[in-house]
Amino acid sequence: MYNRMLMADHLSLAQHLQHAATQYPDALALIDDGENYTFADLLATSCLLAERIPAARSALIDSGTSSHLARHAYACSLANRPFWPVDRTHEAPLAHHKTAPEHPLPHPETRLIISTSGSEGKPRAVMLGNVQLDAAATASNKCLQLKPGDLWLNCLPLYHIGGQAILWRCARAAAGILLQNSFNVEAVANDLDRYPVTHISLVPAMLAQLLEQRVAPPTSLRVTLIGGAALAQPLYEKAVAAGWPLYPSYGMSETAAQLASFCPGDGPWHEGLVGTPMPGHEIRINAGGRIAVRGPQVMLGYLTGGGVDAEGWLTTGDLGSTDATGRLTVTGRADDMLISGGRNVHPLQVESCLAACPGVSDVAVTGLPDPVWGDLIVALIVGTAEQNALLAHARKHLPAAALPRKMVFLERLPRNANGKLERSVLRRIASEAEA
Repeated sequence: MYNRMLMADHLSLAQHLQHAATQYPDALALIDDGENYTFADLLATSCLLAERIPAARSALIDSGTSSHLARHAYACSLANRPFWPVDRTHEAPLAHHKTAPEHPLPHPETRLIISTSGSEGKPRAVMLGNVQLDAAATASNKCLQLKPGDLWLNCLPLYHIGGQAILWRCARAAAGILLQNSFNVEAVANDLDRYPVTHISLVPAMLAQLLEQRVAPPTSLRVTLIGGAALAQPLYEKAVAAGWPLYPSYGMSETAAQLASFCPGDGPWHEGLVGTPMPGHEIRINAGGRIAVRGPQVMLGYLTGGGVDAEGWLTTGDLGSTDATGRLTVTGRADDMLISGGRNVHPLQVESCLAACPGVSDVAVTGLPDPVWGDLIVALIVGTAEQNALLAHARKHLPAAALPRKMVFLERLPRNANGKLERSVLRRIASEAEA
């Protein structure tokens, strides 16, 4: 297997924590519910918890608050037990995975299992090892210039790779984490005002809410890592004008989070541009336009099997293109493509257009089966814009096949905890509105 050829000396989360506790014992490691923990404190409490974790070759499946999941991530690494953080508020763990010691994982190198968001369908369980997670943290820290003494505000769910990746980055860099249990505009604003936050991870929907409430970035903030969903041009421009240092990125559970990033000094940005891949990675665009990736961050595989071919290539469900300099532009999900009037129309194309119309605060596009159009383009709108104004704006910027034939106005769009649109729910809402 190609992944086995990549095996090298990579440290675990526990080893990074132990190193930070040795080199920077009194440095701030974690702010949790207003309480400060040094690296020495965090290591000591994690060791106590690790002693209570039973030894087993299977993953420890657990749910709870961000504080609970973060502490168990450290403790499981100390105990050399694979960890599977889950969100049990929505559904049970995938495939009812057996936790008994006699049911080891398919890959003995597995140290973290992450369930994909499931925004496009059923979630899948991704197996990651120290090689993938440490390679991702190393590359990210270099790209984002994370260093000892920095402070990362973590308001992403810890049962998704975005939240878990921050634990690895900060432990490796001996940087502190300001932990929040979930995203809340007021809480984020208060913490940005109270603490010298240098880094923050947001999905576009979170960034939009902060801008709507006129939350200003602190002078200490150097990086706003944006991922999890497509970033619209109007939102990018509004945020940059307000002083937010944006780093649009591309990644997924299968690549241990951040795989490519566009940095503010990289020149003009356009919608979908996510910059160059992390060092050591290859990107190719397959015949169908799908992005494929190979490199040290690519997962061991799915728990149920498959995912990476014999040469180490992971073919994603995303569409994209690369330019002459190797920069990647993501144009949407292949599964989202609609066929309207015999032409391919991607929802992102229509969403980007409508998002620029005055009075639109959020927008999503889906399709309904139609005997004439094939896919009837339906726009779901949040905001004060009038339908006639939206149609006039769309006619100026979109081809006839991409024009929305129906509009549904909502108070908010269905998004999961990671800010991704739940496309299956969009179709149901559109269908119900049609009925």
